[in-house]
Amino acid sequence: MAQETLPTQEVNTIIEAVDPREARLGRAAAVFRWGAIANGVAVALILLLVLLSGLGMIPGLFAALHQLLLGRTAGADDAAVAGAVLLIQLNITVLTVLMVGVLAREIWGMVGAWLLALVNLIGLLALGFTPALLTVITAVWAGVVVGRDVRAFRLNPVMLKELRGRMRGARAFVVLTVYLGLMSGLTALLYLVYTPASRATGSAAAGEVGRVLFMGIVGIELMLIIFIAPAFTAGAITGERERQTYDLLQTTLLSSSSFVIGKLESALSYVLLLLLAAIPLQSIAFLFGGVTELEIILSFVILTVTGVALGTIGIYFSAAASRTLAASVRTYTSTLVATFALPLVLTIVLDILTGGIRTLSPVVEAVLTYIDDILVSLNPIATALNTQSLLINQQEVGFWAHTLASNGSTIPRVSPWISFTIIYLVVGAILVVLAIRRMQRVEE
Repeated sequence: MAQETLPTQEVNTIIEAVDPREARLGRAAAVFRWGAIANGVAVALILLLVLLSGLGMIPGLFAALHQLLLGRTAGADDAAVAGAVLLIQLNITVLTVLMVGVLAREIWGMVGAWLLALVNLIGLLALGFTPALLTVITAVWAGVVVGRDVRAFRLNPVMLKELRGRMRGARAFVVLTVYLGLMSGLTALLYLVYTPASRATGSAAAGEVGRVLFMGIVGIELMLIIFIAPAFTAGAITGERERQTYDLLQTTLLSSSSFVIGKLESALSYVLLLLLAAIPLQSIAFLFGGVTELEIILSFVILTVTGVALGTIGIYFSAAASRTLAASVRTYTSTLVATFALPLVLTIVLDILTGGIRTLSPVVEAVLTYIDDILVSLNPIATALNTQSLLINQQEVGFWAHTLASNGSTIPRVSPWISFTIIYLVVGAILVVLAIRRMQRVEE
């Protein structure tokens, strides 16, 4: 009787399941995942208590939460609670990213676990940040698990291969040249158009010219990144299928997580090269003044996070689709809907439905204000504009106090770039995990 053979991917999946090293890495990833979930539950519980306090059901709760969450910090109670919630959300983001790194055997995943534990321990001792205990326990536990097999972590071979192949060809330099050429040309055009107009109106201050140039360069760079970043990842996996090399890769000892992360890292490394190459163009604004180093740093963070998130969208659809064309269409459709259409529609609907509700209740006004902040954080362009406006008008880069129109009280708000970074990195990590799971399924 003929011996029945299993499909290559099924054999590979079975090997991964019984491999002690893969099982150990899977346990470490599960520790990170449950740590992120526990922190998420803590955030939900704090927000529920804050809502009950705002409704007057639990008087004096903010002071109690201040002492419980950030007992060694001074300042307003509501600002301290908001700061604690933000720190917990940052921990959730880092834990989710480290979960992906450990699955892919990345060196930064192992090192990051101990760094995260150290940073949270410092926060616990210096600020009295008690929720850090959850993250410290999680990071130490995962660090001990992965520390038993340090040799499992190395530089991703797929990333090295892809980067070498990309940089040895002419396409990478052509794209870089066209990218910088377009930005330089549009920058020169913006300067030639704006300078005579400003002189005619008598407002040709050098600082104003520098600020307009900076905003124009960052806006152009952001639009180019939105269209370039998905293009490098949408065909990362489907291209292997179309070249009929995908099955050959499945016969190697390379795990699905390492393959996906390697493809993503190679693409994002080139996107990072594009961002770094454009920094001298942004620095032109220093010749005119009106722009600080902090603005350049924040713009670089927003551009980098945007590129990472859009790259993960492309890698997910590349794992889910069978053809590069289908993956590209789905990637760009999802990108445009998520970054432009959805926030715009939700903002319009929110404004129509709420109308004059803001003046009826301070609690309702505060909730709607935070919803507006979340909607702004879903759009990289709106995030960049609001962050710069806040930095210029109020000289704030983190928390700031917002006065309610209903009763004149103040509530703490956070600069959009922070919530934008948290949301986009968490969503990106989730998409990478989903892409890995899609690759691990048996193809029919």
